[in-house]
Amino acid sequence: MTGPDEGILTLEPLIEAVRQAVETAGWELSGLQKTTSHQFEGRWQGDSTRSAYLFFHLPDGPDHVSVDVYLDETSRGLTGNLALVVDLVPLGDIGDVRDALESLATPSALYVHERHRRPVTVRLRLADAAEPLDEAGIEVRFKVRLGKATVAAGAEPVSDFTAEVLESFQKVLASEQLERFVSHDR
Repeated sequence: MTGPDEGILTLEPLIEAVRQAVETAGWELSGLQKTTSHQFEGRWQGDSTRSAYLFFHLPDGPDHVSVDVYLDETSRGLTGNLALVVDLVPLGDIGDVRDALESLATPSALYVHERHRRPVTVRLRLADAAEPLDEAGIEVRFKVRLGKATVAAGAEPVSDFTAEVLESFQKVLASEQLERFVSHDR
């Protein structure tokens, strides 16, 4: 629920503000999952958390690219992050890992505004423990955190933030540094 001059207070309006901006940028919703959790022991005893995961793809785009959004409502407020997710060539084709990570981090540093934290995560996965290591799949995630201050400013600032991040993600996706690691056999 929001008013014209107040921030977003619950998960649903946050989902709507982010979703509208992502879809306006040309991405299509692939999936939406909501969860509720209750912490019964430990540091957050008695707290509940509601979360939403939104998954988007480009309708005419490659299958190996998506935008994943995680939004979280807790007693401490609303937060989240947006991630550009790209499947890369297998591990055997990546070359030197340090060189690859440096190359993958470069477009995020270049195109995502420096006022944001810009984590880059690389995940390796084997479809089966007996699979040859050179065939391990690689996924890179370029993330940007949606902060409490933006959420507190309201739906329009959240949508503007999301649009800015997606514009940056498009530049990352088109970058020469990322392109060299993307498989075109998909």
